[in-house]
Amino acid sequence: MTLADRLLELAHGDERAVLFTVVEGPQPGAKLLVLLERGGETVGDAPASLAPLAREIKRNGMHEHEGLRVFAEVYGPPPRLVVVGAVDTAEALCAAAKMLGWHTTCIDARAAFATPERMPSADELVVEWPDVALARVAPDHGTAVVVLTHDLKFDVPALQAALRTDAFYVGAIGSRKTQAKRREELVAAGVPEVELDRIHGPAGLDLGADTPGETAVAILSEALAVRAGRDGRPLKTAAGRIHVEA
Repeated sequence: MTLADRLLELAHGDERAVLFTVVEGPQPGAKLLVLLERGGETVGDAPASLAPLAREIKRNGMHEHEGLRVFAEVYGPPPRLVVVGAVDTAEALCAAAKMLGWHTTCIDARAAFATPERMPSADELVVEWPDVALARVAPDHGTAVVVLTHDLKFDVPALQAALRTDAFYVGAIGSRKTQAKRREELVAAGVPEVELDRIHGPAGLDLGADTPGETAVAILSEALAVRAGRDGRPLKTAAGRIHVEA
């Protein structure tokens, strides 16, 4: 099957893939398509050494590799937001993420909380214990997980499960005291310290957020910055390009 045939298939499905196009270097214009769900199968005439980069790429952008400057274009389903805890901030987060075109999932073991009436912006509601639900939802490197339950009996299994995935962002709300207590519980549960450093907690950028809507903006902003490899500083003081470029 030709490269054009594969791209046509991707345009009509949700299969994950990355298309590299050489912009500068030998063979300008050469392309390599990496099909992530087919064991890294490749199609095209650009150097095969580009293929290992594909799993780390979360969004379109320029990259440099072995003397080449290439543009990487991501194919697949939209990013996902998975929130644990059907609270007001969860609904605000789902509403904000949907505006970005993300797919939203809300998990809560309490059936009385996880209802379409309380969470109208969630594309999917999962009424299960968080670790069981996350195992089924299977967050990948295109997924942000935010734990909002603020209750150790939910927080600990939720974060343990989230840290076992490739989620690009794992956030948890709560004061610094709550974060410290939660960290102690996770260490006692056998989670390595290096894994705990993946948790963004208290979740969100320092925007002075107060309401659920403002808190949602702060958390989603941090998730976007992490996804793009940015630190969330004001653009006025940023030294790099305004638009993402690796």
